[in-house]
Amino acid sequence: MTTFAFSDHLRALASKLPSLCLWLMAALHLLVLLTFLLVLFSLSPAMAQECRGADLLEKLREDDPQRYASVLEEGRQAINGRGLFWKIEKNGLPPSYLLGTMHVTDPRVLKMPPGAAEAHAAARTIVIESDEILDERKGMAAILSKPDLTMFTDGRSIETLLPAADLADLEEGLKKRGLILSAVSRMKPWMLAGFVASSACETARKSDGAVFLDKKLALDAIAAGKPVKGLETLEEQLAAMAEMPIDFHLQALVETVRLGDRMDDVVETVTKLYLSEETGQTIPALKALTPTSTDEDESAYAAFESAVISNRNHRMAERAAPLLADGPVFLAVGALHLPGEDGLVELLRQQGFTVTRAGQAD
Repeated sequence: MTTFAFSDHLRALASKLPSLCLWLMAALHLLVLLTFLLVLFSLSPAMAQECRGADLLEKLREDDPQRYASVLEEGRQAINGRGLFWKIEKNGLPPSYLLGTMHVTDPRVLKMPPGAAEAHAAARTIVIESDEILDERKGMAAILSKPDLTMFTDGRSIETLLPAADLADLEEGLKKRGLILSAVSRMKPWMLAGFVASSACETARKSDGAVFLDKKLALDAIAAGKPVKGLETLEEQLAAMAEMPIDFHLQALVETVRLGDRMDDVVETVTKLYLSEETGQTIPALKALTPTSTDEDESAYAAFESAVISNRNHRMAERAAPLLADGPVFLAVGALHLPGEDGLVELLRQQGFTVTRAGQAD
C-alpha cells in the first residue's frame, strides 16, 4: 500500500472523505435544495460571513508533488475535461451555446466566461436543468408531493437508523445550522444535502436572497421576455440521488456535519477548479484527498457517476436536441455534466452537432 505525505490539516480532512467526496459533489450539484429548505422551514437569515476556505489542492501540491501531478494527469485525460463555455453548431441551424455552471452564489462564479453574456442575450430560448427552480414554493411542493423520495414513510427515521454517537454529532451540527433534528429526522438524508454541505458564507448569501448562476440566467431571460425551458424535473433529480444506498447518505451526512468549518476548504477547492475551467479534474482531485482507496470506494464512485451524472446526461442530451433544432439556445447545466465519454459535449456531438470550446483559447 502506498503512503502519501499528508499535512496534519489534510490528514484530518482526508479521514472523513471516502464517502463525503461523492456526496459533496451530489450536494453541490443539487444545491438548489438549500434554497428550498430555507423556504420550507422559514429559517432566519444567516449572519453574513466571510468566505475563508483554503484550496486543498494547493496544499497537496506543496505536501506531495507526485500525488498532485497524478491528479493533473488524470484530469487532462478526461475527454472534454477543460472548458466551461461551448459553441454548438449544425448545418442549417443558428449556433447555440452550452455553459457549465456551479449551483452557488459565489460572485466569482456569477462572472461568466468571455462571450457568455452576449450569447445569453442573443439566444431565443434559455434552457436550464429544471425550470422548477423559478418558483421555490411551487418547486418544494412538487418534490414534497413524492413522499417516497423525500421522507421515510415506513416508520424509520434518521434517529432510528444512526447509532447514538453519530446521532449526537448530527443533532449538535444541525443545531448550529439552525435546524432541530426532531423536525427533520423523517426527511431522507439527501433532502438535507445542500444545506449541510454548504459553506457558511454560501448559506448566508442564500438566506439573504442571493441567487445562484442558473437561476440568475433564467430570471434575466424572463425579464427580457424570453422562454425558459427545463431538461428534467426536480423529482427526477431526487430519484437519481435515491439510487445511492441509504447507508451511504446517512454516514456522509454525519461526516459532513463533523467537518464543520473545514467544509469551506472543500467547497473552495471545487470552486477553484471550476474557475480554472478544469472540469475533468474535479472528481480526481477529491479522490486524491483520500489517502487510501478500496474496491468499495471505487464501486461507490462508479455508482455515483452512473446515477447522478451519466444517466442524467443521456436524458438531458435527448431532451436538448429538439430545443437546439429550434435555436438559438443558451443551455446552462452543472459543469460536471460536460466532460467524459458520457458528458453532454460528447453526447451532443454524437447527435450530429459540432461542439467546440468557446470563450477562452486552449
